[in-house]
Amino acid sequence: MKPGFNFFSTTAGIIATGLVFGVLAVLLQQMGNPGNMGICVVCFNRDIAGALGFHRAAIVQYLRPEIMGMVLGAFGAALAFGEYKPRGGSAPITRFLLGGIAGIGALVFLGCPWRVILRLAGGDAFALFGLAGLICGVGIGTIFFRMGFSLGRSQGQSKISGLVLPGIMLSFVALYLLNPQVAEQPQSGVLFYSVKGPGAQHAPFILSIGVGLIVGFLAQRSRFCTMGALRDVMLFKQWHLALGFLAMLGAALVLNLYFGAFKPGFENQPIAQPDNLWNFLGMATAGLAFALAGGCPGRQLFMAGEGDNDAAVFAVGLIVGTAVAHNFGLASSPAGVGPHGMAATLAGLAICLCIGFFNCKRGA
Repeated sequence: MKPGFNFFSTTAGIIATGLVFGVLAVLLQQMGNPGNMGICVVCFNRDIAGALGFHRAAIVQYLRPEIMGMVLGAFGAALAFGEYKPRGGSAPITRFLLGGIAGIGALVFLGCPWRVILRLAGGDAFALFGLAGLICGVGIGTIFFRMGFSLGRSQGQSKISGLVLPGIMLSFVALYLLNPQVAEQPQSGVLFYSVKGPGAQHAPFILSIGVGLIVGFLAQRSRFCTMGALRDVMLFKQWHLALGFLAMLGAALVLNLYFGAFKPGFENQPIAQPDNLWNFLGMATAGLAFALAGGCPGRQLFMAGEGDNDAAVFAVGLIVGTAVAHNFGLASSPAGVGPHGMAATLAGLAICLCIGFFNCKRGA
């Protein structure tokens, strides 16, 4: 084996990574996480925002350990393999805005790209419209890439600067341990907890953070990214990352069939909204935001673990965006799109188009 050889960067490695992610996601669902939501980066950041009191939607408040584990797992992998490289300074306020827009668009659909995969693997037909929107949004992003889109180059920063987001996630772990949930109580110390709804559905802490650490470690080594998978197919006809995407879908589908959790169709789908136009447009807006920012929300967390402060800014914007979505009636529910979700989706899409056009060499 060559020095520095990284199995997970190979074709077999990315497939193995996708298979592991699909298995772990369904395992989390079987152990208590919401249906078709073993891992959802946007929804889980929304729950974290609620746990911290940034929004007061009582049914989605829980300090999800998976998110902390994902950042810390990527951080550990980056340190272990000499890939911890603090950097940043590439249009931070724009990246923050893109994170907020991505969070709002994804909550109109009700899920991130990872949840698109898991909803499809559970038989949720509404997710087909989300997938189509995601492909459309990333496709628009590729048009901007061909026009020379760039938010500018990041620069190396002090080693301590890259510790900020991993440090925040470690502090969240401490907060969770110091303020454990009390049965049927909506608040414990400084944290808020759902006593019903999706926020009250969660796997045990040790399992959740353990899965997060594994996911973060493997994703950092393999560069797993759902947005990147679609972008590479469209721009370069390269299927390397897409094989990981498909492997995750296949593994989750097989396990759902095994556990009897595959329920095809539009009826009785867990945490899904029925308006397919806005399923499409919500994820199209989010997909374009992911593309312009350079990665899906999961990839942003993993890059932040490596020391990328631009990705960390996006991640913070995502948390703020999910809080805004619930505070201002933008997020969807199984009853349909929130009262202001349609306007917010269109506004977010327009802002992303402006960001794309005015950061192109041909649009400047």
